[in-house]
Amino acid sequence: MVRNINKEHKENLSPLDKAAVFITSIVGTMWCAIAFTILALISLPQAIAGGTATIVSWTAQTFLQLVLLSIIMVGQNLQSRHSELRADADYETNVESEKKIEDIIKRLDVIENQKLDKILELLDK
Repeated sequence: MVRNINKEHKENLSPLDKAAVFITSIVGTMWCAIAFTILALISLPQAIAGGTATIVSWTAQTFLQLVLLSIIMVGQNLQSRHSELRADADYETNVESEKKIEDIIKRLDVIENQKLDKILELLDK
């Protein structure tokens, strides 16, 4: 029997795992990235007023970490979804193939039995 690993994985998640997946699914959206961008831009005027060192610090700590990491998560979520869809398609293909193979084996058994019956008939004569 072919196993659906995606289904098994989701069923075996602990409550903490489910919470982590939930939080990741929220933070890994473009809406969250937009909200983080707005939040980061609120502090931009103060960073500009603080001089070069403050702007560099704002860019590295606020913008890159807050905004770009969220956008990277969005991309990773999209890639993950694509992988899951591919895995689901592979699963369906495997189930279908297994059914076809079982059907072929049954047909071969019938053919084999018919040939054996003919051989026995010939031997009886």
